[in-house]
This record gives sequence, structure tokens and C-alpha cells, in this order.
Amino acid sequence: MSHASFNASAFDFEKTVLTQDMLNFITNNYKLSVWASAVYVVVIFGGRWIMDRKDKFGLNYALALWSGMLAIFSVIGTARMWPEMLHVLQHEGFYSSACIAGYMEHSVTQFWTGLFVLSKIIELGDTVFIVLRKQPLIFLHWYHHITVLLYSWYSLREEVASGRWFICLNFAVHAVMYSYYALRALKFRVPNQIRMIITAQQLIQMIIGCFLNFYVYSIKNEGRFCQISYENIRLSFLMYFSYFILFAKFFYDTYINPTPRPARLISEEKRRIAKAEQKAD
Repeated sequence: MSHASFNASAFDFEKTVLTQDMLNFITNNYKLSVWASAVYVVVIFGGRWIMDRKDKFGLNYALALWSGMLAIFSVIGTARMWPEMLHVLQHEGFYSSACIAGYMEHSVTQFWTGLFVLSKIIELGDTVFIVLRKQPLIFLHWYHHITVLLYSWYSLREEVASGRWFICLNFAVHAVMYSYYALRALKFRVPNQIRMIITAQQLIQMIIGCFLNFYVYSIKNEGRFCQISYENIRLSFLMYFSYFILFAKFFYDTYINPTPRPARLISEEKRRIAKAEQKAD
């Protein structure tokens, strides 16, 4: 088992008995993720309806603080989760990384796995900023937040082995993404290519996710041990494949065949004038 030979030193707060309490809380309260998703939908779409009648908020510094904290969390999560992943790949191979859930038996990766799953509720706050700042709320954004939340809480109950890949990749991509958001909120001039690279990273993440699902499915069909259920494989594949389609479309529409900027500006100007006329009436 990978946890027996992986000996990364753990900080005191990572070794506390509260880690097991945190994991037990998540596994015993899956309904919390469902309720959080339901409240999220009501808040964001109710908020959009309210904000249609109000001026947008700036919230640049608040957004920078929010994104900065999530960036720091993701950077630390990456630094704490990836050593175990690399150790398993180097010493035990790809099969173990996808089918043996040793990461759930080491204090460091247990702790950060629990925090990762809990953070999917916290990250719903991203959309609140979009609503209050009256930015476009695309289907990909809120669909992605809800499904990641529900799947993460669901999978922790199974201690899915391929969750090691899901968590490590997500932490790494979010470390870059939230850093970018924080810099943009602080009005730093970040090249547009960085945004394109982030979307490309997300696309690659979804391709890897689809490949992993094919791999673990084939392993189980061969009669070999793999710590994931067929039901989870089906749900995971549907999730990752839908993400791939949506992120590919977003990449194409944003970077390959974008809507001409003048048309967007004209549309925004028309909305602004119409709103001003409504207020005058």
C-alpha cells in the first residue's frame, strides 16, 4: 500500500484527531451538499433578479481578498497532496495511483482531502461576486460548481482511489486560476494568454478525467481490484465528459471564434441606455 512507504512529515494540525471527525462529518452528512446546492441556485438566480434593478457593485478589493485566500489554500493543497501522488507514480506505478486509495490512510493527505471536499461549499461564493458585479453568469460556471460539490461529497464516502487524481489536478489548476483572479481584481495587467492557458489546463484536466474513467472501468472488467464502484465510474465519466464539451465550447467561443468586441460594446450600451430610460420614467 502506498501509505506504508510514503513518509512525508505531517504538521501537528494535520495529525490531530479532528481530521477523522472532519471526514466522518462529510461522509455522514451528504445531504448538506444537496441543501447547499439548492440554496446556491436560489441565491444566485434570485440575486440576478434583484440586481437587474440595481447598479452593480465594484468589490475589487473584496474579490482580490477572496481569490487570494483561495489561491493560497490551493497552493498549499497542491504542495501537500502532490508529493504522495508522485511517490506512488514513481514507486508503485499508474495502476496504484488510480486504483489503490492509499492517500486516504496518510494523515497529510487525509487532512487535505477533507479540506478539499469542504472547500467546494466555500467556492460557491465565487458566483456571488459575479452576481453582485453583474458579470455574465454562464451555464458552465454554476453547473460546474454544483456538480463538483455533489460528486466530491459523494465520492468521499467511497474513498474512491482515482479521487487522488481529481484532487491533485483540481488543486493545481485552482492555484493558478485564483491567483489570476486576484491579480485581475487588483487591476494588474495580466496577459490574455494567461487566461487562455488556464482554460487549456482545465480542458486537459477533463481529458485526463475521461481517460481515468476508461482506465479504471477496463481494470474492473478484467476482474482486477480497483477501489471505485461502477456507479461512481458512470457518474464521474458523465461529469468529466460534460465538462470537456462545455470547456471546449468555451475555449472555441472565447479564443478561436470570439464574438466581435464592438458588437458586445453596442449591446452593453443599449442595455445601459434602456436602464437609464426606465429610471427616468
